[in-house]
Amino acid sequence: MLMRTIAASAVGAALMLGCTPTPPSTTVVMKDKVYVVTPDAMTVKVGILSGQFTEMKVTERIEGDSGKVYTPARLTGKLVLKNVSSDQTLRLLGGKLSYIDMQGKLIKLEDNRTEPTLKVSNSYGSQERLDPGQDSTQSMEAEFPAEALANKRLKEIRIDLSYIPSAFREETLKFGVAITPQP
Repeated sequence: MLMRTIAASAVGAALMLGCTPTPPSTTVVMKDKVYVVTPDAMTVKVGILSGQFTEMKVTERIEGDSGKVYTPARLTGKLVLKNVSSDQTLRLLGGKLSYIDMQGKLIKLEDNRTEPTLKVSNSYGSQERLDPGQDSTQSMEAEFPAEALANKRLKEIRIDLSYIPSAFREETLKFGVAITPQP
């Protein structure tokens, strides 16, 4: 009899625990706020290098209900660099992005964010070297200053590139040979 009472109590307790409602979960809804960059594609030429920056947009992730910024703004796009020289090779070293306001002054990033830089990888198959007529394409993603999101505050995005030009030469090596049959 004692065993039945203990078993019934255990089953009753299990049923009561199983029936208690679970507390509502607090799910935070995140939304991407996208800012259009106008124009979203630009082509410029300086010296022996031509650059095209396309598909530009700025995105920040915010909490849907509160509007609080969850992930700070980032600039994304595609950068195509082309060597337009007919006789010079260039070696890309890297670069940095700058954001310029309407007065021509640099818009700085917030203290806890890193300055946006371009890195040219040294891995196998990378386009660190550009021969005449060659181009290199890479996806860009960089920190974007919150101050630049204000209406009519941003005037230009500047990309300062470092590269080393060198003369492109083709040389021909001639080896004088003769073929004789072996006995």
